[in-house]
Amino acid sequence: MMIHKRLRPFNTKDTYPEQKLNTDLSQGVVARGTMVFLRGQVSQDLDTRESLHVGDPRAQARKALENIKMLLEEAGSEMAHICRIVVYLTDIRYREAVYLEMGEWFKGVHPCSTGLVVPALARPEWVVEIEVTAVIPDAA
Repeated sequence: MMIHKRLRPFNTKDTYPEQKLNTDLSQGVVARGTMVFLRGQVSQDLDTRESLHVGDPRAQARKALENIKMLLEEAGSEMAHICRIVVYLTDIRYREAVYLEMGEWFKGVHPCSTGLVVPALARPEWVVEIEVTAVIPDAA
C-alpha cells in the first residue's frame, strides 16, 4: 500500500537520456501525515561541525544525505517518506555526480525535486546543499 500518492513518477535516465543519471523522481507528491522540514544539509559532521570531503561533490552529497537520513530517523520518519527535495549546487558541472549519488538513496521513493545553481553556499568549501521535506505517516 502506498502511503503517499506520487504524481507522474519518472526516472531521470528517461527524461535526460543524454546524461548518465538514474534517479527516481515524480512531478509532485500528495503526502499524508505530519510534515517534517529539514534545514539544507551539507557535508558537515553535525556533532563536530567539521566540513568534510572538500573538493568532492559526490562525497559531499553522500554526507548530506547521511545527515538527512539521521535527522529524519530522529524525527520518527525515514527516507521513504521524503516528498520534496531542493538541491543547491555551486557549479552545474557537479550535477551528474550529485544526482548519481542521490539516485542510490532514492530508488523507488520518487520525491519531487528542484535543482538550482547558486553562486555560493554558507562556506566556500561546500559545493552542494540538499534540503528535504518529509512526513511522519499517520498510523494505519
